[in-house]
Amino acid sequence: MISITDRMIARKDGAIGWMIFNNPARHNAVSADMWQAMPIILDDFAKDPAIRVVVLAGAGDKAFVSGADISEFEQKRGSREAVKEYNATGDKANQALQRMAKPTICMIRGYCIGGGLGIALGCDLRISADDGRFAVPAAKLGLGYAYAGIKRLVDLVGPSFAQEIFFTARQFTAAEALQMGLVNRVVPVAELETYVRNYAATIGGNAPMTIGAVKQIVGEIAKDPDKRDLAACQAAVDACFASEDYIEGRTAFMEKRRPQFRGQ
Repeated sequence: MISITDRMIARKDGAIGWMIFNNPARHNAVSADMWQAMPIILDDFAKDPAIRVVVLAGAGDKAFVSGADISEFEQKRGSREAVKEYNATGDKANQALQRMAKPTICMIRGYCIGGGLGIALGCDLRISADDGRFAVPAAKLGLGYAYAGIKRLVDLVGPSFAQEIFFTARQFTAAEALQMGLVNRVVPVAELETYVRNYAATIGGNAPMTIGAVKQIVGEIAKDPDKRDLAACQAAVDACFASEDYIEGRTAFMEKRRPQFRGQ
């Protein structure tokens, strides 16, 4: 797999593409080269028909991603122009994740803080170990937080919880995150990887065109009403009904066997 830095690991395992943040000495804090690597890895997964699901994870057992690598800030964010360039790199990475046509799962252990939570919010599903810790510490650092990032959080947990997360800047437990709807599932640490692998395998065994259509439509629903492309949504639904996979799904149901979907 192609990666421009050893701090980002890209691995293919059957139908699952793994993108692993590999900076455990800094609790997987994201450096500039890691942001740059994300779109490259995701583009490769998107173009590979064998990959049906993408899982994001952090190396080690302390963190998914603990935020941006602050050790780079003096060099990478020391001036207005440098801040603009750095932010553009991060925005490009997050946009690549949000535009990913295939399902994405964030597997969370330990810290999921600041920019790490932003990455997690860009995924379709978030599955956390029971040691997960979630926070946006912007109010402790005096940082401004852009509209798009706040909107993603509000869309997921609602205005009140989003304000609580930002106003307090405290760390929330995995149980609290589940209560807010910030994560989909919480499982024991020892079971996390097996659970995520099984979940990804379940999704990967289902009809990719159906899943893609649902993801596309959910994305349109999240847009302002006057910006929604309803014709594209209907076209995606029509393509499912015209597909070989639809024939295979019906046939497999009648024959009482597992369908073998090809995404065609």
